[in-house]
Amino acid sequence: MEGRIVKGIAGFYYVCGEDGILYECRAKGGFRREHKKPLVGDMVTIDILEECPPSGNIVDLHERKNELIRPAVANIDQALIIFAMTEPKPNFQLLDRFLVTMERREIPCLLCMNKADLSAYTEQEKLCRQYADAGCKLLFTSVRTGLGLEELKEHLSGKTTTVAGPSGVGKSSIVNEILQQTVMETGNLSEKIRRGKNTTRLSFFHAVDAHTFILDTPGFTSLELPDMNKEDLRFCYPEIKKYEGTCRFNGCMHVNEPDCAVKQAVLDGALPRERYERYVQLFEELRQRRRYS
Repeated sequence: MEGRIVKGIAGFYYVCGEDGILYECRAKGGFRREHKKPLVGDMVTIDILEECPPSGNIVDLHERKNELIRPAVANIDQALIIFAMTEPKPNFQLLDRFLVTMERREIPCLLCMNKADLSAYTEQEKLCRQYADAGCKLLFTSVRTGLGLEELKEHLSGKTTTVAGPSGVGKSSIVNEILQQTVMETGNLSEKIRRGKNTTRLSFFHAVDAHTFILDTPGFTSLELPDMNKEDLRFCYPEIKKYEGTCRFNGCMHVNEPDCAVKQAVLDGALPRERYERYVQLFEELRQRRRYS
């Protein structure tokens, strides 16, 4: 029988079969020898072992259209990246890492800035200027007031969306609101360190309707850049990529080269300085990675 992995816990995979029944499954040993690991979202073939309780073995992994390592998911249509405007304050370096990762994987991205009711309008305007040309749709939301939630639902409709972001930004609260039920535990912000307590400890698909699915994932505070060369980083910034071929030197990295159109755009205010400076930091990180690898 064919089905889709909707949850994975401690070596067990829960597969929603084409008959609508949820089967508890193990993966066959051959996957390990082939260096394959089932992911939540995978389409699979299972052999049914028991009807009651429903159980089986995963015997085949179908070809994936895409995959992510963190969050570890497969076959998604888009990513919903959630940060808070405040409490906790956004880590823009981490945010840009998310966007680079999704751009590298060619996965469309929604950027949701939650707790917008706690921020000044000027802060929202500043954020809009930073990410206006970053290749993602920017939304401002508040679970407390309902701000932006209907627009967010429209962008999720008919798609499979993975939800990711750091702890404490309200990911689970937003998922609960969209599903109109409490399916994910929510937690208070740690008073000592002003970071979120990670209340989501596993990845799980939730059905909004027959054609709309949400995958909530554990929160985290760091993210490794994907396996890539420093020369490829500029192609993961849509607002930088549009200047390709306009610099003095072909293959310009937009860091140390003279007569660089990107650096001139920053000086002219056409490109956000904050985004460019973080680009340079990530470029240096990739350079150091290659140097010591």
